[in-house]
Amino acid sequence: LKLGILASGSGSNFEVIAQAIQNQQLNAQVQVLIYNNPKAQAAARAEKYGIPSILLNHRSCKSREELDAKIVKSFQEYDVEWIMMAGWMRIVTQVLLDAFPDKIVNIHPSLLPSFPGIRAVEQALKAGVKITGCTVHIARLEVDSGPILMQAAVPILPDDTAETLHARIQVQEHKIMVGAIALIADRPTDKNVP
Repeated sequence: LKLGILASGSGSNFEVIAQAIQNQQLNAQVQVLIYNNPKAQAAARAEKYGIPSILLNHRSCKSREELDAKIVKSFQEYDVEWIMMAGWMRIVTQVLLDAFPDKIVNIHPSLLPSFPGIRAVEQALKAGVKITGCTVHIARLEVDSGPILMQAAVPILPDDTAETLHARIQVQEHKIMVGAIALIADRPTDKNVP
């Protein structure tokens, strides 16, 4: 499975994927990492694993569609089959979705359909729910929608802050991101997931 990774920040989800491949837990290969934030630590993690990385700064694009067209071109040049949005903090457009139909996977820090969009952890705390978690799903134009591939529940503790809860959710994110890629990799190539 030839993967393209989109990341905006620290790249911890990206590194978990790279480690799982290196440890032969995943039948996949990361072709390239694309990041949009010049300060993203994901680029240093890619270098550590010998994976090419490309900075496509969204601030230098006139529109979301222009950014996505550049992403498509880069992923096509690297022969990418599936895209993993591993902490990608940009809304995708039809340009990207049409180029990789049903082959773009996102991870979100809530049990979708609850708490879509930004600050999902804070939304869960404010709502007073007792359980939240994370979801890996196929990306659609509507933010944090699309068929769910895998979820993990995380209890909310009485003294949780956004930081402590997010840290515990991230542990589960790492597990289900690798699990979802394994699910995709094990499917026949002529079938989309789910």
